Amino acid sequence: MMKKITLLSFICLNVLAMACTGKDQQTLSGLRPADFQREVNGQLTNLFVLKNSAGMEVCITNYGARVVSVMVPDRHGKFEDVVCGFSNVDDYMNKKQNFGATIGRYIGRILNARFTLDSVTYQLKANTGTHCAHGGEPGFASRIWQADRLDKNSLKLSYFSPDGENGFPGNLTVDVYFTVTDKNELDIRYEATTDKPTVLNLSNHSFFNISGDFSHTVESQKLMIDADRYTPYDSTKCVTGEMLPVTATPFDFKSPRYVGDSIDVNCLQLNVTGGYDHTWVLNTQGDDTRLAARITDDASGRTMEVYTTEPGLQIYTANGLKGNITGKKQTVYGKRCSVCFETQHFADSPNKPQFPSTVLRPGERYRSHTVYRFGVIQ
Repeated sequence: MMKKITLLSFICLNVLAMACTGKDQQTLSGLRPADFQREVNGQLTNLFVLKNSAGMEVCITNYGARVVSVMVPDRHGKFEDVVCGFSNVDDYMNKKQNFGATIGRYIGRILNARFTLDSVTYQLKANTGTHCAHGGEPGFASRIWQADRLDKNSLKLSYFSPDGENGFPGNLTVDVYFTVTDKNELDIRYEATTDKPTVLNLSNHSFFNISGDFSHTVESQKLMIDADRYTPYDSTKCVTGEMLPVTATPFDFKSPRYVGDSIDVNCLQLNVTGGYDHTWVLNTQGDDTRLAARITDDASGRTMEVYTTEPGLQIYTANGLKGNITGKKQTVYGKRCSVCFETQHFADSPNKPQFPSTVLRPGERYRSHTVYRFGVIQ
Protein backbone atom coordinates (compact mmCIF):
# COMPACT_ATOMS: atom_id res chain seq x y z
CA MET A 1 0.00 0.00 0.00
CA MET A 2 1.13 3.55 -0.67
CA LYS A 3 2.38 5.35 2.43
CA LYS A 4 0.62 8.56 3.39
CA ILE A 5 2.68 11.73 3.39
CA THR A 6 3.69 12.60 6.94
CA LEU A 7 3.58 16.08 8.47
CA LEU A 8 7.35 16.25 8.12
CA SER A 9 7.03 15.35 4.43
CA PHE A 10 4.42 18.09 4.05
CA ILE A 11 6.80 20.64 5.56
CA CYS A 12 9.55 19.47 3.19
CA LEU A 13 7.22 19.75 0.20
CA ASN A 14 6.31 23.28 1.24
CA VAL A 15 9.97 24.22 1.57
CA LEU A 16 10.69 22.80 -1.88
CA ALA A 17 7.77 24.65 -3.43
CA MET A 18 8.72 27.93 -1.78
CA ALA A 19 12.38 27.47 -2.68
CA CYS A 20 11.41 27.61 -6.34
CA THR A 21 9.81 31.04 -5.96
CA GLY A 22 12.07 32.42 -3.24
CA LYS A 23 9.17 32.47 -0.79
CA ASP A 24 5.45 31.78 -0.80
CA GLN A 25 4.73 34.33 -3.49
CA GLN A 26 3.22 34.29 -6.92
CA THR A 27 4.90 32.29 -9.63
CA LEU A 28 5.59 33.78 -13.05
CA SER A 29 2.14 32.51 -14.04
CA GLY A 30 0.52 34.24 -11.05
CA LEU A 31 -0.12 31.09 -9.02
CA ARG A 32 0.50 30.82 -5.27
CA PRO A 33 1.80 27.50 -3.89
CA ALA A 34 -0.21 28.10 -0.70
CA ASP A 35 -3.43 27.83 -2.73
CA PHE A 36 -2.51 24.25 -3.64
CA GLN A 37 -1.57 23.04 -0.16
CA ARG A 38 -4.38 20.96 1.31
CA GLU A 39 -4.82 17.80 3.35
CA VAL A 40 -7.30 15.42 1.72
CA ASN A 41 -8.11 12.14 3.45
CA GLY A 42 -4.74 12.19 5.18
CA GLN A 43 -2.80 12.99 2.02
CA LEU A 44 -1.28 16.32 1.06
CA THR A 45 -1.36 18.34 -2.12
CA ASN A 46 1.08 20.97 -3.31
CA LEU A 47 2.29 23.01 -6.28
CA PHE A 48 5.71 22.45 -7.85
CA VAL A 49 7.47 24.96 -10.06
CA LEU A 50 9.84 23.78 -12.79
CA LYS A 51 12.07 26.22 -14.69
CA ASN A 52 14.81 26.20 -17.27
CA SER A 53 17.66 28.63 -17.89
CA ALA A 54 15.69 30.48 -20.58
CA GLY A 55 12.86 31.42 -18.22
CA MET A 56 10.25 28.83 -19.25
CA GLU A 57 8.12 27.91 -16.25
CA VAL A 58 5.79 24.95 -15.71
CA CYS A 59 3.68 24.55 -12.58
CA ILE A 60 2.44 21.09 -11.62
CA THR A 61 0.25 19.86 -8.77
CA ASN A 62 0.33 16.36 -7.38
CA TYR A 63 -3.47 16.37 -7.33
CA GLY A 64 -4.10 14.34 -10.46
CA ALA A 65 -0.46 14.79 -11.58
CA ARG A 66 -1.68 17.88 -13.42
CA VAL A 67 0.07 20.51 -15.49
CA VAL A 68 -1.39 23.74 -14.07
CA SER A 69 0.46 26.36 -16.13
CA VAL A 70 3.02 26.61 -18.93
CA MET A 71 4.74 29.97 -19.40
CA VAL A 72 6.56 30.34 -22.73
CA PRO A 73 7.64 33.41 -24.77
CA ASP A 74 6.17 34.78 -27.99
CA ARG A 75 8.25 36.20 -30.86
CA HIS A 76 8.83 39.40 -28.85
CA GLY A 77 9.92 37.55 -25.71
CA LYS A 78 6.61 38.07 -23.87
CA PHE A 79 5.82 35.16 -21.57
CA GLU A 80 2.21 33.98 -21.40
CA ASP A 81 0.40 30.98 -19.97
CA VAL A 82 -0.70 28.61 -22.75
CA VAL A 83 -2.77 25.97 -20.89
CA CYS A 84 -6.21 25.94 -19.27
CA GLY A 85 -6.33 25.47 -15.53
CA PHE A 86 -7.43 26.73 -12.15
CA SER A 87 -5.66 28.94 -9.61
CA ASN A 88 -6.23 26.64 -6.62
CA VAL A 89 -6.58 22.96 -5.85
CA ASP A 90 -10.14 23.36 -4.55
CA ASP A 91 -11.37 24.28 -8.03
CA TYR A 92 -9.65 21.22 -9.49
CA MET A 93 -11.43 19.04 -6.95
CA ASN A 94 -14.84 20.65 -7.31
CA LYS A 95 -15.12 21.53 -11.00
CA LYS A 96 -14.14 18.08 -12.28
CA GLN A 97 -12.38 19.05 -15.49
CA ASN A 98 -9.46 17.08 -16.92
CA PHE A 99 -7.35 20.23 -17.33
CA GLY A 100 -3.69 19.14 -17.38
CA ALA A 101 -4.37 15.77 -15.79
CA THR A 102 -2.56 12.48 -16.07
CA ILE A 103 -5.28 10.11 -17.28
CA GLY A 104 -5.39 6.44 -16.34
CA ARG A 105 -5.63 3.62 -16.11
CA TYR A 106 -6.97 3.88 -19.63
CA ILE A 107 -7.45 7.11 -21.57
CA GLY A 108 -10.38 6.92 -23.96
CA ARG A 109 -13.26 4.49 -23.86
CA ILE A 110 -13.32 0.79 -23.18
CA LEU A 111 -16.65 -0.17 -24.68
CA ASN A 112 -19.30 -1.74 -22.46
CA ALA A 113 -16.85 -1.34 -19.57
CA ARG A 114 -15.34 -4.78 -19.98
CA PHE A 115 -12.56 -6.69 -21.67
CA THR A 116 -11.21 -10.22 -21.70
CA LEU A 117 -7.55 -11.01 -21.06
CA ASP A 118 -6.10 -14.52 -20.85
CA SER A 119 -9.65 -15.96 -20.89
CA VAL A 120 -10.69 -13.87 -17.88
CA THR A 121 -13.38 -11.21 -18.38
CA TYR A 122 -13.04 -8.06 -16.29
CA GLN A 123 -16.04 -5.83 -15.61
CA LEU A 124 -14.97 -2.22 -15.20
CA LYS A 125 -16.68 0.73 -13.57
CA ALA A 126 -18.85 2.43 -16.19
CA ASN A 127 -18.92 6.22 -16.07
CA THR A 128 -20.03 7.24 -19.58
CA GLY A 129 -23.29 5.45 -20.19
CA THR A 130 -22.38 1.77 -20.33
CA HIS A 131 -18.74 2.49 -21.11
CA CYS A 132 -15.60 3.07 -19.02
CA ALA A 133 -13.96 6.32 -20.08
CA HIS A 134 -10.57 7.64 -18.93
CA GLY A 135 -10.19 4.79 -16.43
CA GLY A 136 -13.51 5.25 -14.65
CA GLU A 137 -14.32 7.59 -11.79
CA PRO A 138 -12.42 8.40 -9.72
CA GLY A 139 -9.53 7.96 -12.13
CA PHE A 140 -5.92 9.00 -11.84
CA ALA A 141 -6.95 12.64 -12.40
CA SER A 142 -8.69 12.61 -9.00
CA ARG A 143 -5.90 10.93 -7.03
CA ILE A 144 -3.15 12.45 -4.95
CA TRP A 145 0.26 11.41 -6.22
CA GLN A 146 3.45 11.12 -4.18
CA ALA A 147 6.01 13.76 -5.13
CA ASP A 148 9.78 13.51 -5.41
CA ARG A 149 11.50 16.72 -6.44
CA LEU A 150 14.53 15.65 -8.51
CA ASP A 151 16.04 19.09 -9.25
CA LYS A 152 14.93 22.61 -10.21
CA ASN A 153 13.56 21.48 -13.56
CA SER A 154 12.41 17.90 -12.85
CA LEU A 155 9.66 16.26 -10.79
CA LYS A 156 8.69 12.63 -10.26
CA LEU A 157 5.09 11.83 -9.33
CA SER A 158 4.07 8.32 -8.28
CA TYR A 159 0.75 6.55 -7.73
CA PHE A 160 -0.10 3.06 -6.52
CA SER A 161 -3.30 1.73 -8.07
CA PRO A 162 -4.53 -1.32 -6.14
CA ASP A 163 -5.74 -4.52 -7.74
CA GLY A 164 -9.39 -4.11 -8.69
CA GLU A 165 -9.45 -0.30 -8.73
CA ASN A 166 -12.41 0.57 -10.97
CA GLY A 167 -12.34 -3.10 -12.00
CA PHE A 168 -8.84 -3.16 -13.51
CA PRO A 169 -6.65 -6.14 -12.53
CA GLY A 170 -3.24 -5.97 -10.92
CA ASN A 171 -1.46 -3.89 -8.31
CA LEU A 172 -0.05 -1.16 -10.53
CA THR A 173 2.78 1.23 -9.67
CA VAL A 174 3.00 4.29 -11.91
CA ASP A 175 5.77 6.90 -12.11
CA VAL A 176 5.51 10.04 -14.22
CA TYR A 177 8.58 12.22 -14.77
CA PHE A 178 8.06 15.87 -15.75
CA THR A 179 11.09 17.82 -16.99
CA VAL A 180 11.45 21.33 -18.40
CA THR A 181 14.45 21.19 -20.71
CA ASP A 182 16.69 23.98 -21.97
CA LYS A 183 15.14 23.48 -25.41
CA ASN A 184 11.88 24.92 -24.03
CA GLU A 185 10.33 21.47 -23.86
CA LEU A 186 7.90 19.92 -21.45
CA ASP A 187 9.21 16.35 -21.42
CA ILE A 188 6.90 13.69 -19.90
CA ARG A 189 8.00 10.09 -19.29
CA TYR A 190 5.67 7.40 -17.98
CA GLU A 191 6.74 4.11 -16.38
CA ALA A 192 4.67 1.40 -14.72
CA THR A 193 4.81 -2.17 -13.43
CA THR A 194 2.09 -4.66 -12.45
CA ASP A 195 1.83 -7.94 -10.55
CA LYS A 196 -1.02 -9.31 -12.75
CA PRO A 197 -1.70 -9.10 -16.48
CA THR A 198 -3.57 -5.85 -17.10
CA VAL A 199 -4.13 -3.13 -19.70
CA LEU A 200 -2.69 0.37 -19.52
CA ASN A 201 -2.96 3.52 -21.63
CA LEU A 202 -1.65 6.72 -20.02
CA SER A 203 -1.63 10.27 -21.34
CA ASN A 204 -1.62 13.93 -20.38
CA HIS A 205 -4.80 15.94 -20.94
CA SER A 206 -3.53 19.53 -21.14
CA PHE A 207 -5.68 22.03 -23.05
CA PHE A 208 -3.36 24.29 -25.09
CA ASN A 209 -3.87 27.68 -26.68
CA ILE A 210 -0.39 28.78 -27.70
CA SER A 211 -1.60 32.31 -28.49
CA GLY A 212 -1.89 32.84 -24.72
CA ASP A 213 -5.29 34.47 -25.34
CA PHE A 214 -8.13 32.15 -24.38
CA SER A 215 -10.76 34.62 -25.52
CA HIS A 216 -9.87 33.54 -29.06
CA THR A 217 -10.51 30.06 -30.41
CA VAL A 218 -7.77 27.85 -31.83
CA GLU A 219 -9.53 27.74 -35.21
CA SER A 220 -7.12 30.35 -36.65
CA GLN A 221 -4.04 28.31 -35.71
CA LYS A 222 -2.30 26.09 -38.27
CA LEU A 223 -2.07 22.39 -37.53
CA MET A 224 0.08 19.65 -39.06
CA ILE A 225 -0.28 15.96 -38.14
CA ASP A 226 1.99 13.30 -39.64
CA ALA A 227 -0.78 10.75 -40.14
CA ASP A 228 -2.38 9.08 -43.14
CA ARG A 229 -5.21 7.45 -41.19
CA TYR A 230 -7.54 8.05 -38.25
CA THR A 231 -9.88 5.91 -36.14
CA PRO A 232 -13.55 6.73 -36.85
CA TYR A 233 -16.61 6.52 -34.60
CA ASP A 234 -20.10 5.17 -35.06
CA SER A 235 -23.12 7.40 -34.38
CA THR A 236 -22.75 6.89 -30.60
CA LYS A 237 -19.08 7.98 -30.50
CA CYS A 238 -17.77 4.44 -30.15
CA VAL A 239 -14.72 3.49 -32.21
CA THR A 240 -15.53 1.08 -35.01
CA GLY A 241 -12.11 -0.58 -35.09
CA GLU A 242 -11.34 0.80 -38.55
CA MET A 243 -8.40 2.94 -39.59
CA LEU A 244 -9.61 5.12 -42.44
CA PRO A 245 -7.54 7.30 -44.80
CA VAL A 246 -7.54 11.04 -44.09
CA THR A 247 -7.11 11.98 -47.76
CA ALA A 248 -9.96 14.13 -49.10
CA THR A 249 -11.56 14.34 -45.63
CA PRO A 250 -11.64 17.03 -42.91
CA PHE A 251 -9.03 14.92 -41.10
CA ASP A 252 -6.21 15.56 -43.56
CA PHE A 253 -3.57 17.68 -41.82
CA LYS A 254 -0.56 16.16 -43.54
CA SER A 255 0.18 19.68 -44.77
CA PRO A 256 -0.35 22.59 -42.34
CA ARG A 257 -3.76 24.23 -42.51
CA TYR A 258 -6.05 26.10 -40.16
CA VAL A 259 -7.82 24.10 -37.46
CA GLY A 260 -11.09 25.79 -38.39
CA ASP A 261 -10.93 25.12 -42.13
CA SER A 262 -13.19 22.06 -42.05
CA ILE A 263 -14.18 21.76 -38.41
CA ASP A 264 -17.87 22.43 -39.07
CA VAL A 265 -18.25 20.29 -42.18
CA ASN A 266 -21.55 18.41 -42.16
CA CYS A 267 -20.46 14.79 -41.82
CA LEU A 268 -21.07 11.98 -39.35
CA GLN A 269 -17.60 12.10 -37.82
CA LEU A 270 -17.72 15.80 -36.94
CA ASN A 271 -21.42 15.88 -36.13
CA VAL A 272 -21.09 13.17 -33.48
CA THR A 273 -18.31 15.07 -31.68
CA GLY A 274 -19.12 18.70 -32.49
CA GLY A 275 -15.62 19.24 -33.84
CA TYR A 276 -12.39 17.28 -33.68
CA ASP A 277 -12.19 14.63 -30.97
CA HIS A 278 -10.50 11.78 -32.83
CA THR A 279 -7.31 9.75 -32.80
CA TRP A 280 -4.91 10.00 -35.71
CA VAL A 281 -2.72 6.98 -36.53
CA LEU A 282 0.77 8.46 -36.51
CA ASN A 283 3.29 7.66 -39.23
CA THR A 284 6.12 8.09 -36.72
CA GLN A 285 5.83 4.44 -35.60
CA GLY A 286 7.03 5.04 -32.06
CA ASP A 287 10.06 7.13 -33.02
CA ASP A 288 10.09 10.04 -30.57
CA THR A 289 12.75 11.85 -32.60
CA ARG A 290 10.31 12.32 -35.50
CA LEU A 291 7.87 15.21 -35.53
CA ALA A 292 4.35 13.90 -34.93
CA ALA A 293 2.42 17.18 -34.94
CA ARG A 294 2.91 20.93 -34.92
CA ILE A 295 0.59 23.83 -34.20
CA THR A 296 1.47 27.42 -35.10
CA ASP A 297 -0.08 30.72 -34.04
CA ASP A 298 0.75 33.42 -36.57
CA ALA A 299 -0.27 36.32 -34.30
CA SER A 300 2.02 35.51 -31.36
CA GLY A 301 4.59 33.58 -33.39
CA ARG A 302 4.45 30.67 -30.96
CA THR A 303 4.73 27.10 -32.14
CA MET A 304 4.34 23.79 -30.34
CA GLU A 305 5.70 20.50 -31.66
CA VAL A 306 4.77 17.05 -30.40
CA TYR A 307 7.11 14.05 -30.30
CA THR A 308 6.05 10.70 -28.89
CA THR A 309 6.59 6.95 -28.69
CA GLU A 310 2.82 6.43 -28.83
CA PRO A 311 1.08 5.14 -31.99
CA GLY A 312 -1.82 7.60 -31.82
CA LEU A 313 -2.59 11.24 -31.21
CA GLN A 314 -6.02 12.33 -29.99
CA ILE A 315 -6.85 15.87 -31.06
CA TYR A 316 -9.68 17.41 -29.04
CA THR A 317 -10.74 20.95 -29.88
CA ALA A 318 -12.50 21.63 -26.55
CA ASN A 319 -15.93 21.33 -28.15
CA GLY A 320 -17.47 20.64 -24.73
CA LEU A 321 -16.35 23.87 -23.08
CA LYS A 322 -19.32 26.24 -23.03
CA GLY A 323 -18.10 29.42 -21.35
CA ASN A 324 -19.43 28.43 -17.92
CA ILE A 325 -16.03 27.63 -16.39
CA THR A 326 -13.75 30.35 -15.05
CA GLY A 327 -10.08 29.52 -14.58
CA LYS A 328 -6.82 31.26 -13.79
CA LYS A 329 -6.91 35.07 -13.72
CA GLN A 330 -10.70 34.98 -14.13
CA THR A 331 -10.30 33.57 -17.63
CA VAL A 332 -13.53 32.20 -19.08
CA TYR A 333 -13.00 29.03 -21.10
CA GLY A 334 -15.34 28.92 -24.08
CA LYS A 335 -15.94 26.48 -26.89
CA ARG A 336 -12.78 25.70 -28.88
CA CYS A 337 -10.67 28.06 -26.79
CA SER A 338 -7.99 25.36 -26.68
CA VAL A 339 -6.89 22.06 -28.16
CA CYS A 340 -5.60 18.85 -26.56
CA PHE A 341 -2.76 16.73 -27.96
CA GLU A 342 -3.25 13.41 -26.16
CA THR A 343 -0.53 10.95 -27.14
CA GLN A 344 -1.91 7.46 -26.61
CA HIS A 345 -2.86 4.01 -27.83
CA PHE A 346 -6.27 3.68 -29.42
CA ALA A 347 -9.61 3.59 -27.63
CA ASP A 348 -11.02 0.13 -26.89
CA SER A 349 -7.78 -1.59 -27.87
CA PRO A 350 -8.38 -4.39 -25.31
CA ASN A 351 -11.42 -5.37 -27.41
CA LYS A 352 -9.91 -4.62 -30.82
CA PRO A 353 -7.12 -7.13 -31.62
CA GLN A 354 -6.33 -5.24 -34.85
CA PHE A 355 -5.13 -2.29 -32.75
CA PRO A 356 -1.68 -2.25 -31.08
CA SER A 357 -1.76 -4.09 -27.76
CA THR A 358 -2.09 -2.25 -24.45
CA VAL A 359 -1.40 -5.36 -22.34
CA LEU A 360 1.15 -5.08 -19.53
CA ARG A 361 2.37 -8.25 -17.81
CA PRO A 362 4.33 -8.98 -14.62
CA GLY A 363 8.06 -8.62 -15.22
CA GLU A 364 7.52 -6.03 -17.96
CA ARG A 365 7.93 -2.27 -17.61
CA TYR A 366 5.52 0.08 -19.30
CA ARG A 367 7.32 3.02 -20.88
CA SER A 368 5.91 5.94 -22.80
CA HIS A 369 7.52 9.25 -23.75
CA THR A 370 6.06 12.52 -25.02
CA VAL A 371 7.67 15.90 -25.61
CA TYR A 372 5.88 19.21 -26.13
CA ARG A 373 8.48 21.55 -27.66
CA PHE A 374 7.74 25.28 -27.77
CA GLY A 375 9.32 27.71 -30.21
CA VAL A 376 8.66 30.87 -32.22
CA ILE A 377 8.49 31.96 -35.82
CA GLN A 378 9.38 35.52 -36.83
